[in-house]
Amino acid sequence: MVLSQPPNQHVMKAFDLTGKVAAITGGARGIGLEVSRGLAEAGADVAIIYNTSSTADQLAAEIASANNITARAYKANVTNQAEVEAAVQNIKTDFGKLDIIVVNSGITTNIPAEEYTVEEWRKIMDVNLDGAFYSAQAAAKIFKEQGRGNVIFTASVSATLVNVPQKQAAYNASKAAVVQLARCLSVEWVDFCRVNCISPGFIATDILDIHPQEWREKWYSMIPAQRMAQSYELKGAYVFCASDASSYMTGADIVIDGGYTLP
Repeated sequence: MVLSQPPNQHVMKAFDLTGKVAAITGGARGIGLEVSRGLAEAGADVAIIYNTSSTADQLAAEIASANNITARAYKANVTNQAEVEAAVQNIKTDFGKLDIIVVNSGITTNIPAEEYTVEEWRKIMDVNLDGAFYSAQAAAKIFKEQGRGNVIFTASVSATLVNVPQKQAAYNASKAAVVQLARCLSVEWVDFCRVNCISPGFIATDILDIHPQEWREKWYSMIPAQRMAQSYELKGAYVFCASDASSYMTGADIVIDGGYTLP
């Protein structure tokens, strides 16, 4: 059914994810970890998809214990289409279904555009764009069989503006592509799933630790909120997108940036 219509219910019940199964790529660190926790707090069973984390199994166990849900970790490299599809299929087998996928894996670099090698450019696109598509595609095959599902991409404000002083043409282009990909898929897959994006601004995660302090000071001066967000400040938006509270929303890009894109 096109944008399946849930019954009218108490608003807090609309946000309840009890009985849902959610997979999160990049779910063992940064934004992805807080999304894993947030969806579990809302009642969902969670499957953390990771590539390099040495603590993913422990984190899954902690999330399960804290929220009285089932949580498991699955290793997969999202740049490998067959590998990520196998992981998603394993999740469906282990949990009996899949309701939500949060496509969150991402990397960045800071390289002057004229100096990119083919390998450096390809690495960004492999993870941020190709890996995002492969992850969504793997879940969509399940959603089409079930007749329902929900895809949530993590994009970035970098999809709509050019960050300074860092030089990251590949990252910005990859995230702009993710936003457009989500729009395309939201129309193409409307009969069996919703597809939306969340575009964070500057979030205090280790992906920013490589940058010099003077860059951070520059960013603070450009953000009306005068601070970065903590990852946990995003989890409510992901619960909203994953839940019946957003039942008529598809193809949207929710910007959460402390006003950074406004001036």
